[in-house]
This record gives sequence, structure tokens and C-alpha cells, in this order.
Amino acid sequence: MAVKSVALVAHDNKKQELVDWARANRTRLAPLRLYATGTTGRLLRDSLGRDDLTCLLSGPLGGDQQIGAKIAEGEIDLLVFFWDPLEPQPHDPDIKALLRIAALWNIPVACNRATAEFILTSAYMTDDAHHPQKPDFSDYTGRNVTPT
Repeated sequence: MAVKSVALVAHDNKKQELVDWARANRTRLAPLRLYATGTTGRLLRDSLGRDDLTCLLSGPLGGDQQIGAKIAEGEIDLLVFFWDPLEPQPHDPDIKALLRIAALWNIPVACNRATAEFILTSAYMTDDAHHPQKPDFSDYTGRNVTPT
């Protein structure tokens, strides 16, 4: 059975909520490969005692883009991103790019605790036979573009 990978991201005002959610779901997260951005990753690693959690850069310093690259490379099966809808973010373009790439590659995204619960407890998370359909970009990548 292939191990599924989950990316965990949270804005500052949502980090504790993500840590609490992860601690409550420690058993469900145990068999999964975990990636997280900067501070969120360090908090999760300490809270869960998971030395195998891969910490990337802080979101504003490129961590959001690193997660996006892993999605595009087929390394991420689920994005859990507890974002703060009440707080403006200086790296908003990075956040939009991350959410766009997740939608583009048909990756489920949980933006709050309720959605994260639904997805994490789904049979699809443990069903090795389920593989979300990846989009076919051959028309786009094979197009003829005439330089002007």
C-alpha cells in the first residue's frame, strides 16, 4: 500500500487550532507522510513527537511555493491549510498560488477543522485502490505557439 502524504499549513492565528486538530487525530495521521511549512512544522513535530515530519521553509519565505511544487510533482495527496479569513496576509499571492495549484492538480484541500475531519476520516484516505484522477494537460503542453 502506498503511503499517502499530507501537507499541513496554518496562518499564525490558526496554528494552535491545527496543532490541536493534529493531536486529536494523531492515530489517523500516524501512517501518513507529513510535510509542513516552517513554524507550523516545528510546532507539529514537537506536539506529535514526529521526527519524520518534513519541515519546509516558512510560508512567506517560500514554504507555500515548496508545497505547491510537491503537489505539481505528485508528492502530496491532501492539503490541510488552516488559513485566517479575518487577517490580511502579506504573502497573499503565494497563498492564492498554492490553492490554485492544488485545484489544478485535483488535490483535496481542507481550509478548516470540519473539512479536515471529513477528508481525513474518508475511506479514500485508507483505500489504496483510490487514485484521484489527474488532469490531462497534453493539449496545453503540446500546443503550437507562434512567437510574435
